[in-house]
Formats: sequence, structure tokens, C-alpha cells
Amino acid sequence: MKIQDFQNKITCGEFDNILSKIYKPQDMESQKSRYIAAVEKFTALYPNRSDIHFYSAPGRTEIGGNHTDHQHGCVIAGAVDLDVIGVAAFHDEGIIRIKSEGYDEFAVSLNDLDVHIGEKGSSEIVRGIAARFKDLGIKIGGFDMYTTSNVLGGSGISSSAAFETLVATAIDSYYNDNQIGAIEIAKIGQYAENFYFGKKSGLMDQMVCSVGGFVFLDFQNIQNPSIRKIDFDLSQTGYELIITDTKGDHSDLTDDYVAVRTEMDEVAEYFGKKVLREVDENQFWDNMPDIKKKISDRAVLRAIHFFGDNYRAKAETDALENGRFDDFLALVNESGYSSMNYLQNLYSCRKPTEQGIPLAIMIGKRVLKGKGAIRVHGGGFAGTIQAFVPHELVNTYRSEMDRMFGQNSCYIMTIRPCGGIEIK
Repeated sequence: MKIQDFQNKITCGEFDNILSKIYKPQDMESQKSRYIAAVEKFTALYPNRSDIHFYSAPGRTEIGGNHTDHQHGCVIAGAVDLDVIGVAAFHDEGIIRIKSEGYDEFAVSLNDLDVHIGEKGSSEIVRGIAARFKDLGIKIGGFDMYTTSNVLGGSGISSSAAFETLVATAIDSYYNDNQIGAIEIAKIGQYAENFYFGKKSGLMDQMVCSVGGFVFLDFQNIQNPSIRKIDFDLSQTGYELIITDTKGDHSDLTDDYVAVRTEMDEVAEYFGKKVLREVDENQFWDNMPDIKKKISDRAVLRAIHFFGDNYRAKAETDALENGRFDDFLALVNESGYSSMNYLQNLYSCRKPTEQGIPLAIMIGKRVLKGKGAIRVHGGGFAGTIQAFVPHELVNTYRSEMDRMFGQNSCYIMTIRPCGGIEIK
């Protein structure tokens, strides 16, 4: 599409149908302005490109199942209305150039797709995505892209998975006519993050960002996870889903995240298994004293959390599908208690004085007074909490969080029905 045509169509409302599916009604005009501004930035960066394509990929919120995906467990999650958008022009130069708002432009040659030892960041993510497409025998090609995101980095809403989904969706859409699909795009994003960026993440983030909607995910078969859309409308419950950013620093927490997975793996290895999903829970309880002796107290507690939260993800799904929202809220609170006391991912033991997440949960409970639900959100140790807040308490809740963590600390989320898409 010609640049001028895109600007005219979005101004005249020709994209309103698709935009209304991914953004709140009250945000439509600001989103249109955002898209137009992105086109203007792209044109200034790449003035020789006249034909453009527009893509959007959402962030995600984890609803249930905290640190269960990497043990091949169950998760409930949803794509949200915060997203990364990208303007792209495709060409045959054999190079992918990307300029993201707030970051320097980088370029990846499609003739150099080996891992660059010591190199980190978005360039390695993109190199890994392109390499995986090539390894799978799927067509790749060059393009220039400008991106802008309101999926804040370190917010627990998975800005990295959203970016990975955006890039892979653009390649699949333009060069392969969307043939590989959302599930394979998620696996490609995880591959790039695991083997090129060096972060041994599970598949949940990429899967939700790519598939979209409100979903139950079962990773028992990690190569072909089971995905079930949950027919549930939060807007009919009288509650809002609010993510609060405690402004914690994620920059040096890799060891904490790795330790969770490592300790769970060690318990699985005790039974000759690779992951806890393969371990018989009754055998785990029978052998607990020996596991404690040979591994550690914390590893035992983290395994207990896995077994509990894996069950709760299924029970939460059942509660939502059968209209038992009060039961769902009780299970969310149980998950929060388990994360605090067993998983122990509310703050880093290496930074014991920095406890933004426990502080936020305390403030939230004081406001909620037994209503709704509240828990750590995402990987934990620093960052965000999640709460289901009754409508009548939303203003008080936001005011108290802003008072403690700064203005605009809260994000009221809606669940976006689609994953990575082209806007056309």
C-alpha cells in the first residue's frame, strides 16, 4: 500500500473495524494518531520506500500458572491491548533493518545468520528468527521497519515476545502468505530467545502473543501444546484487570529466573525425569525428606508450588468456563500465596531491601479488603503485580498505587482477541 493511501484510509476510518477489535473504544483516536506518527517516522528514516505494510503484535498477561510452562505445565493467559506496531517496506537487498523508537537502528545480513558470541539485544533476536526460518526451509527476505511499542520493557507484559511475534509475523505474512501460522511463529520466537539471545524462556509468552485471545495452554507435549480458547467476558463481572508496575529493576535478575527453572529441573532429575510434569506427585511427597537432603529446602518448596499451580490453572479455567467467578478469584489468591511462600519470586535474595512487589500486594490487599484477587505477575522478583479489582474500588486502587510507585503505575487491561496481525 502506498504511504499516502494508508494515511488517507486510517484518517477516513477504513481501518476502524480491525482497530476496534484490538483497542479500547476510548483509545481509537489516539491509536490512529500513533499509526500516522509511525508512518511519518518511517518516511523520514527510509525516504526511498513508498510501499508499506503495517503490523501489530500484542503483549500478554499471565492469568494463572506462575512458572509452570517451562516444566511443561498448564497456564491461563491472555493477549492484551498494549502492543508493538511496525511499519515495513520489503526489498531484495538481503538485509533486515529495524529502527525501534528509543533505540539505535540495527541491520542483520541474511548472509550472516550464525550466533554472534557476546552480542545481545534485538539484533540477535532478529538474526535468530531469520535463521530459524531458513533452517525450516521457509522463505525469508529483507525489509526496513520502524517500530514503536507501548508494551513497556520490564513491565511483565512481555515486550520481547511481542517484538519477536511482530518480526516473525511480518516475514510469514509477506514472504509466505501466512502459511506457517501462529503456533510455529511462537516456536520461532522462543528459538531466537533461547539460542541467540541466551534466555532459556518457556513458550508461554510467545504463544499468547502470537495466538491471541484468552487461552488455556497445556505444554505437556511441548512440541505441540494444547491450546483452548476460553469463552469468557471479564467486562460482565463487575471487575477490572489491573497490572501495576512497581518500577523494579530487571537488569540483573537473570540468575534468579534461571534458579527457579534449575531447582525444579533438579527435583525432576531426582526421579529420572526432565521436567516436573513427568513426575508422579504422590512419589514426590513420599520422597520429600530425601529430596530436601540431596537438593535443598527451596527446591522442594518450588516443586510444591508447581504441582499446586499446575492444578490451579486447570481449575481456574473450569471456573471461568462455568461462570463461577468467585471460585476463580479464590484460586488466583491461592496462586499468589503459593508464589509468595513456596515459589518465592516476589523479590531477589541478592537485593533483600528492594521489595516493591510485596509492598504493592500489601497496599492492594489494604484497598481490596478481602474483595477481588491479587498476586505477583509474570516472572517476578521485580516488576509487576496483577489484581482483579471491583469497579467501585478502581479509582482508590489506582490512587494508592500511584502514590507509592509514581503516576501512571497502573494499566487497566482488556483481552485482545487476535495475536500478531497485518493491519489491512
